[in-house]
Amino acid sequence: MTVRAVGEPGSPRRYVHSLWLLSARDLKVRYATSALGYLWSVLDPLVMSAIYWFVFTQIFSRSVGEQPYIVFLITALLPWVWFNSAVSDFTRAFSKDARLVRSTAIPRSIWVNRIVLSKGIEFLFSLPVLVMFAVLGGASAGWGLLLFPVAVLLQVVLLVGLGLVVAPLCVIYTDLERTTKLILRALFYATPIIYGVTDLPGITEQLAALNPLSGILTLYRVAFFPGQWDTFAVLMSVVTAFGLLAIGIFSFRALERPVLKEL
Repeated sequence: MTVRAVGEPGSPRRYVHSLWLLSARDLKVRYATSALGYLWSVLDPLVMSAIYWFVFTQIFSRSVGEQPYIVFLITALLPWVWFNSAVSDFTRAFSKDARLVRSTAIPRSIWVNRIVLSKGIEFLFSLPVLVMFAVLGGASAGWGLLLFPVAVLLQVVLLVGLGLVVAPLCVIYTDLERTTKLILRALFYATPIIYGVTDLPGITEQLAALNPLSGILTLYRVAFFPGQWDTFAVLMSVVTAFGLLAIGIFSFRALERPVLKEL
């Protein structure tokens, strides 16, 4: 693929144009080579939601979350799928298109940002499923719905910061790709997805709030479950996301030259 950019080299217009071209290519390839196409954007979180809903409502007596529990699950699982798939792709962001990374004059950060954008678009494509289950389950949206865009923006900031750290390090230290997958598996259970931050007792709630995803998922959930609001978790997510973005920008600049040598 050849990236045709517009504007002067390094201009914001050229960057945005190239970012859109690369993200559109990712989506086109993903859907063109799959028989189910768009359905894959919602099938994974739907299956996961169905499994956990069945386990915690039909097999075990559930003491966490709120009703309707399927909506409680989906409001967290959809953002988690975006996070998980993006971080997984960060580990191959440069090696997958090594020749193109070396040959283009556009800033290399675009190879991280196009993953965030394409996976974010898939997340937005999956939102009608959340709306459908909210209607069928009788969940009513409240004032928290206004915070939904804030949650999306905060997740973008968090992912960009993570990507700028993870992507170059995985080129220099190849074992980090497998390590990242193991961390993501553990992080799923350490993140309030099948439960809420407010369900945790005492100091455990404070420790869980240190996970930046806790506050982000809180912002998503309060659209339907205002009782899930946790000020400390939200503040920690804001501080961590923007702090990680600053670290990512700094480290990416320092690692860009070594990465190009390795590719």
